[in-house]
Amino acid sequence: MAGEKGVAGTPESRVPPVWGHVPPRNRNFTGREELLATLREGITGRMTAVVPQPHALHGLGGVGKTLTAVEYVYRYRHTYDVVWWIPADQQYLVKAVLADLAPHLGLSPASVTGVEEAAKNVLDALRRGTPYDKWLLVFDNADQPEDLYDILPQDPGHVLITSRNHRWASLVDAVPVEVFRRDESIEFLTKRVRDSISPEDADRLAEQLGDLPLALEQAGALLFERGMTVPEYLEQLADRTSQLLSQGRPVEYPVPMTAAWSVSVANLSDSLPEAVDLLRVCAFFGSEPIPREVLSAAPAGLRPEMAGLLDDTIRLGRAFGELGRYALARLDIPGRTIQIHRLVQKLVQDELSPEERKRNQHEVHLLLAAYELGDPNDESNWPKYAGLVGHLGPAAVADCRVSEVRAFAIRMLRYLWNSANYTSATSVAKGLIDTWSAASGPEHPDVIRAKFEHTNTLRELGRYDEVTELNAEVLSTAEKTLGPSEDITLFALRGSAADLRALGDFREALRRDEDAVRRFEDKYGPDHVGTIRAMNNLALDYGLVSNYRKARELHNRAYSGWRRQGPAIVKASMLSALNGLGRAVRLCGDFSEACDLGEDAYAIAQEAIGPEHNWTLRIGKDLSVALRRYGDFERAEELAAQVQERCVRLYGLKSPDTLAAAVCLSNLWRTSGRLEEATELAADSAARYAEIFPETHPFTAACLTNLAILRRVQGDAEAARKLNERALAALDARLGRDHDYTLTTALNLASDLAALGEFDAACSLGEDTLRRLRALFEDHYPLTLTGAANLSADLMAAGRTEEATELKDATLETYRRTLTLNHPDAVVFMEGRHLDADFDPPPI
Repeated sequence: MAGEKGVAGTPESRVPPVWGHVPPRNRNFTGREELLATLREGITGRMTAVVPQPHALHGLGGVGKTLTAVEYVYRYRHTYDVVWWIPADQQYLVKAVLADLAPHLGLSPASVTGVEEAAKNVLDALRRGTPYDKWLLVFDNADQPEDLYDILPQDPGHVLITSRNHRWASLVDAVPVEVFRRDESIEFLTKRVRDSISPEDADRLAEQLGDLPLALEQAGALLFERGMTVPEYLEQLADRTSQLLSQGRPVEYPVPMTAAWSVSVANLSDSLPEAVDLLRVCAFFGSEPIPREVLSAAPAGLRPEMAGLLDDTIRLGRAFGELGRYALARLDIPGRTIQIHRLVQKLVQDELSPEERKRNQHEVHLLLAAYELGDPNDESNWPKYAGLVGHLGPAAVADCRVSEVRAFAIRMLRYLWNSANYTSATSVAKGLIDTWSAASGPEHPDVIRAKFEHTNTLRELGRYDEVTELNAEVLSTAEKTLGPSEDITLFALRGSAADLRALGDFREALRRDEDAVRRFEDKYGPDHVGTIRAMNNLALDYGLVSNYRKARELHNRAYSGWRRQGPAIVKASMLSALNGLGRAVRLCGDFSEACDLGEDAYAIAQEAIGPEHNWTLRIGKDLSVALRRYGDFERAEELAAQVQERCVRLYGLKSPDTLAAAVCLSNLWRTSGRLEEATELAADSAARYAEIFPETHPFTAACLTNLAILRRVQGDAEAARKLNERALAALDARLGRDHDYTLTTALNLASDLAALGEFDAACSLGEDTLRRLRALFEDHYPLTLTGAANLSADLMAAGRTEEATELKDATLETYRRTLTLNHPDAVVFMEGRHLDADFDPPPI
């Protein structure tokens, strides 16, 4: 109940099953019993914000909002199954910390789904109360309500917010946090100084410090650590106060707080001046915990005195300890971090000259850049990267022109993209590009690199027009300023091909990737990872222009190249090549072999990168298509439904991966007779493709033929005809007639004509289509067989019996030699019915 404090061995000391990012409990916490009781009473069942009184403490730090929230968490933790602490002073950190909760709720981690999807899944699970309905989220130091309010989960759990912004009071139940009452101040000082202070002296000290908790904490620490008497402290405090007032400068924070801090720093400077130097450097990091490893070695460029401190383990450890003992920093010993209160940071910065501020900030830049983070493409390094994200903005990393610091910023940007934290990646990229362009010019190599990293994020967000324009600019500038064989030029060239695929210009994409492969091979040889990636992309291009044999050859070479990499293999890239090989094998008509490759790839992916990784889902979708083509409809439908459900949950309805999975499932539902569901899903997919891709994109048009098949099967051949005529015209214009997608649509249009009784027109279109299929593929190719089977039926219906019989006999023999007469396609053919030729979009 309110006011009770947990002790070891009691229920109140129970740690919830899920407990994350909560700061250590302050052993000197005192008072606030009424506030905690009010907070407990109010928070049950509603959101509550811990805010200072607007008219008295608006904008004032140091009253103990965070400490009160921490005490609430520890005091009532036994009533929760989940307690998660979220630093909220930088908006883009919020989702990253929420995403950390995902695996604790039985959800896929951010390394699989990306930060934003993981955070979304966490919020959905909390709102549902599964697997836990007793949860507490603490958003510490939230600023603008509009930045946060929309993502706050409602019942069944609890939300606690700390903020200096009084606007929260109009949105949630607000509990004001004021300075200590005098009796609380006296109790706190007595506890902090461990009974070596009289109540009278404690009262005098509290009066001079305005009962401000942070000032009292620092004063108490100094009295205890230095053995100073209260009169001695008050004398120093009076001197510092006089100095502050005599300077005539406006003081942002209360004079007692500023004076108390000044007394602490002056005394620390006398006893251990290097600790003050360390504090001044730490003041220019963010207010989030600083990994002590960042401060464990001295890079080139530091002042000799700072370099000497960081290289001396004993002196450095003592400096850390003194900052903690003087209450100027919070040390997390198990977590190996040091954290400076944002008010202390501000006071430290304000007492420095502009030159000193610039020097200390620059030293922070050098320390961050020298910290060994590892490869941002390797997810095992991501926790270290995540620990520095909160320092990028406050440390003004973008302002530094040193090449090593800018390289660090680029690595952080690459990490944000890799971890699918696209909101943060976009924000950081824009800041770097704008700042560096102004400082160094838009054609500086660092600006080019930042813009290239930004293109990766834009591509993932589906902002195709924007990324095409930006990547073209990057490629042009890189070729001109860096040269045609520079890495960033080659990466941008490869990216330009991806943009062309997204715009539907498959042939130009192929030419770009041919150029990329040639340039990578010239520079690095055939076994370099850049060459292998370029080759895999080129294989994809060949598949998109219907040259499946060439696609198969190149995917096989890319897969073999990845296997030769040994321990350096990038699993997702290797699986992309293996899946591409399986897809190309299927498109060559070898359904059984495609299933074998797909099953192998799917098993590897589930173990190596997880069941909900985007490449695992893509592999699952392609395996489902192969199984359907092979004739295993039950297994194919089960897998397609699983993949589609996961894509919707992880990526939303407008993701290209979700749409591809929906098309796959719709085709299977049509095959199994679930026509209404298949039609609804096919119509929705076609409409959404038109939203995310250009109207002229081949995928947008090809999806219409799937919908047309369903219209005809349901008895509306005229509607089917109109859809297929529209799709065929678009595909003719974009790809030409001699393309798989175009010929597929022509076959379906011929079936529409036959269903309408227009057999002569059906035969004419069917004969032209079959001639083109035989020229593009082989006679035994499955789509060619579909064309021959349908034409034989139409010729018979048109009264051209001799031609029909000859074609039917030849087609029957080919089915017997290839797919066998037991294959579902052969069965439909032998029954004299039309075969439907549908479309399944590949990854681009």
